[in-house]
Amino acid sequence: MNRPCYRPRMTRLALTSALALGLLACGGAAPKPAPPAAAPKAPAPPEQACFEEASAPRTPRADAPETIVVAHVLVRHTDLRRPEGATRSRGQACLRAREAREKLLAGAEWADVVREYSDSGQDTLGSLGRVAPSDLDAAFGAAAFALGVDELSHVVETSRGFHVIARTE
Repeated sequence: MNRPCYRPRMTRLALTSALALGLLACGGAAPKPAPPAAAPKAPAPPEQACFEEASAPRTPRADAPETIVVAHVLVRHTDLRRPEGATRSRGQACLRAREAREKLLAGAEWADVVREYSDSGQDTLGSLGRVAPSDLDAAFGAAAFALGVDELSHVVETSRGFHVIARTE
């Protein structure tokens, strides 16, 4: 007599169910797809790059004299505590200061650049005269005293705005 044998099927079914439950309980489910590879980092927007440049720490020269003669182009913005009539955003001001620097590096006359770009010092052409580090904002002083004679700074940010500094003596 042939009796159907369900026992092996039951055993296979029980074994399959137990294995499936065990795998699921132990995290053995299908592996999760790997996250997509990181996309190449896009270049920083011009404003962000300008901010990074303007806030970079500067170190005064070890051989810097006690006082130097400097002039600057100052570009103010509306985010300042005392904007003094500024209408530009912080980003626009930083880029404007950078543009002034680029013109100077390309050979433009200091007086022309001050008249076109600076929000201060029109009557003195941006000259601050002879200064000591203690006379200046810390970031401005560090940048100014890092310069050699007839050197031009990168854009520098202070609580008064963005500056391009020229050491003249």
